[in-house]
Amino acid sequence: MTSDPIPYPVPKRLLDKSVAAALTVLLAPVFAVALGAMGVDMLRERRNRGPLLYRERRVSRGREFDLLKFRTLRSEVLQQVKTEESHARLFEADESNLTWAGRRVLKPWYLDELPQLLNVLRGDMSLVGPRPWPRSMVDNQVAQGLDYRNEVVAGWTGAAQVQKGITESAGFTELDLEYVEACRTSSGLGLVRRDIGILWRTVKVLARGEGLQF
Repeated sequence: MTSDPIPYPVPKRLLDKSVAAALTVLLAPVFAVALGAMGVDMLRERRNRGPLLYRERRVSRGREFDLLKFRTLRSEVLQQVKTEESHARLFEADESNLTWAGRRVLKPWYLDELPQLLNVLRGDMSLVGPRPWPRSMVDNQVAQGLDYRNEVVAGWTGAAQVQKGITESAGFTELDLEYVEACRTSSGLGLVRRDIGILWRTVKVLARGEGLQF
């Protein structure tokens, strides 16, 4: 049995749309650098050729959508992901699976996540919330009694995502649940203030270039 979705308040929705739109414009040169690095990489090495964008089915507030990422995996590894019906993150943890651009440019600075600003603009996800997971992982979590990924809008970043020092999944879950409780109990403006704080912490994490440290 699943719980009812938690409201997605108008102030949070407005923050998501306005910030995502502004970042898409302001970061246009960064998008260009990422695409340029991928283009050069594909010219240099045949095994690194493939689509620029990678789509993977994820869950946000109980609904499946296509999460967008710049492709970081080599083409044969990406085919293995599809064959095994797995998800890319498990393969990205092994640097040997990454393209040169993925290893040197995209992953360290989290640039592979930039296309998810389009997901935010489309309403698939929020700027802040629990990380969107594949359906199989969500179902496993629900079987353990945790249904919050079917209740709240998933996030591009979040309280758990900015805590790079946490290695235990229980720590991430605790932070997710704390945020979900805030979604239940905070006013729309209160939630916006919390989101702005998390976004500021995200900026500091991005500046450290630790994307390859899983």
